[in-house]
Amino acid sequence: MTDKLDMLWSKTPSRGYAALKELLAISRESGAVYPYMEQFIEMLGSDSSYFRTRALALIAANAKWDTDCRIDENIDAILSHITDPKPVTARQFIKDLPALAAAKPDLRRDILSALRRAETQRYPLSMRPLVERDIRNAIAEIES
Repeated sequence: MTDKLDMLWSKTPSRGYAALKELLAISRESGAVYPYMEQFIEMLGSDSSYFRTRALALIAANAKWDTDCRIDENIDAILSHITDPKPVTARQFIKDLPALAAAKPDLRRDILSALRRAETQRYPLSMRPLVERDIRNAIAEIES
């Protein structure tokens, strides 16, 4: 497990992505990755969008194992990535939000509120409609 977690910090995208895929697969089956939630939350402050994307995916994937309410305690910092500086990171995270809301129903209202007030003007015109569509889709999925 430690090797996979160390690989998350790899600056080689393929190595980091391989570790992410393995950790996500483990997260679907058990709470074995959950004890590292603090590391994922710490990764949110990284300058690297790769690291932030990996962290957000793992946070969402491990929400169902969050018995210590670590996500709840950090929800504002987590939801700030709905408008991450990198639109690709924002889009991936927005797509993960329905699963996060399903696993953490107490946070559903916070998630919907953050999605509705997301300011997408920071993104280039080529990306803005895509992010906005992802937001609409996430809201619809959470509300259904």
